[in-house]
Amino acid sequence: MSKNVSIKYAIDWTTIFYFVVLVLMGWISVYGASYDFDQASIFDFSQRAGKQFIWILTALGIGGIILLIDSKMFSIFAYVIYGGAILLLILTIFVAPDIKGSRSWLVLGPISFQPAELAKVATSLALAKFMSAYNYRIKNWKDLVPLGLIAFLPLTLIILQKETGSALVFVAFLLMFYREGMNGIVLLIGTFAIFLFVIVIRLGIIPIQIDRGSLGIVLSMLAILVIQFGYAFFFARNKKEATFLLFGIAGIALVMYILNFWFRINYDIIAVITVLASCLYWFFIEIFYRFKKYWFIIFFSLGSLLFSFSSYYLFEKVLEPHQQIRIKILLNMESDLTGAGYNVNQSKIAIGSGGFLGKGFLNGTQTKLKYVPEQDTDFIFCTVGEEHGFWGSTLVLFVYWLLFMRILRMAERQRDTFNRVYAYCVVSILFFHLMINIGMVLGMMPVIGIPLPFFSYGGSSLWGFTILLFILLRLDAGRLERMR
Repeated sequence: MSKNVSIKYAIDWTTIFYFVVLVLMGWISVYGASYDFDQASIFDFSQRAGKQFIWILTALGIGGIILLIDSKMFSIFAYVIYGGAILLLILTIFVAPDIKGSRSWLVLGPISFQPAELAKVATSLALAKFMSAYNYRIKNWKDLVPLGLIAFLPLTLIILQKETGSALVFVAFLLMFYREGMNGIVLLIGTFAIFLFVIVIRLGIIPIQIDRGSLGIVLSMLAILVIQFGYAFFFARNKKEATFLLFGIAGIALVMYILNFWFRINYDIIAVITVLASCLYWFFIEIFYRFKKYWFIIFFSLGSLLFSFSSYYLFEKVLEPHQQIRIKILLNMESDLTGAGYNVNQSKIAIGSGGFLGKGFLNGTQTKLKYVPEQDTDFIFCTVGEEHGFWGSTLVLFVYWLLFMRILRMAERQRDTFNRVYAYCVVSILFFHLMINIGMVLGMMPVIGIPLPFFSYGGSSLWGFTILLFILLRLDAGRLERMR
């Protein structure tokens, strides 16, 4: 049997079908969002729908070329591709024009390309190559260091381009790390860090009493103590030490309550002292009894304490002013319906007005009157919600779910570690994009400006997602070719 026939037999056509369905849905939605009564043709190449059609054709061409490449080449040249992507990201910092405050787009005549999209593919290949090395396993923290460096380098370069949204996508690789053996405690730490950040930023402005501490700091310290108790009681299974911790906290609270009648006590300081005292308590237990269980909770508590106080610095100094405002609006700290909160407010109005069945194709008033900015790119989903309602939005999400389940099935049937790791990188990136974009449109996530995979207008993102997916299809096809 010839090689061409073998490839045709080996390709997962079900995945390609879902890909085509999403791309066509996206194209129709772009047409609906950018529809102009004076230029009504979907094939008008001066309009975004016509341009998107060209991007779709070129994306299919790129996908076809990838399917003709020997599947072994992706593993052989993984580090070369990664190195090229890093050099391209570095070049972009210096030569890219300033577009809306970021330098992340390379302009080549009529074509604009975002190297960050290629970096996602390159990083996925590099991680798969490294993790497919002989006898490599994620067994402890040291094993995560090189993986973190591979993912952290492009993330840092993209942040230097002031493209925070694209940089955050690299956090999605944690999902792949977890599947490949990373301790779930890492995800819990990340979740707890977000929890602390929200508490400190949202409630830090609320004083318990004037000049006597903030509710945010006190609650964050209390959360750390709750984690300590839960760790000792349920994980370490030392109920006696956990009970003593409770009595100690209650004793400190009682003493402070009594002293409060004579002295002006700062509650922030007391809360911090309580956490430090609890860490000292676990330290003595570890030293004298040698349980070897509490070093983690000691460092976790100290790190959480430091993170709580550094959250203000991260928020005020690291994040850009417009990012701060978006987070404040998300946390209901501000209401700016005509400024930073305008996009999300109009998006929710558009989706809500669609009801269950929608207003009908090309009949959306919010989108036709251009009330929603970026309604054919980052906010494309609001067009679906307004024109096709709840059922249309559910259908789109259902197709995404089918695609994700298919990719997971492909990942699990791979015999080669490189293929399996790359497959989990693909589904992690696509899922992260979907989760953030939909959450952003619904006002449940901060607006960070990342596209909806295969749906949003733009050649750069469509090419990037197509390359990402079709490399996986080629690797999966190569598996069956070797079997035959």
